[in-house]
Amino acid sequence: MKKILIVDDEESIRTLVKRFLGRYHTVLEAENGEIAIDIAKREKPDLILMDVMMPKVDGYTACAEIKASELTRGIQVIMLTSLAYRLNKKVAQTIGTDGYITKPLDLQELRQTVGRFLGTS
Repeated sequence: MKKILIVDDEESIRTLVKRFLGRYHTVLEAENGEIAIDIAKREKPDLILMDVMMPKVDGYTACAEIKASELTRGIQVIMLTSLAYRLNKKVAQTIGTDGYITKPLDLQELRQTVGRFLGTS
C-alpha cells in the first residue's frame, strides 16, 4: 500500500480524504504544516495532500521545507486548497509543488489525481 499524508486544519477534510482513500492506501494525518514536516521526515509518505492556509506553518512554507530537505525532497506534494486563483497556483509552482487541487473537493478528481501521481490509476 502507498502512504499518503493529508495535511489540513479542518478535521472534516482529513476525515473525508481518509475515508475515501483509506481503502486503497495508508493515510496519515496532520493538522498543520509543522506536524506535516515532522511526519514527512519520519514516515516518508509517497504523496502529500496539503492545504495552504493553516495555523503555525502554512502549506507553502511546509512544502518549501519538505522540498528543500535531502530526506524529503522526492516526496510529491499536491496543494489542496480553496485558493483557486492563478497567482496562488504560480506561487505553488515556484516552491516545488507537484500539483494543485481546489476545494470543494471533487472526489473523482481527487482519486484520478492521486492515482496519476502514485501510478495506481
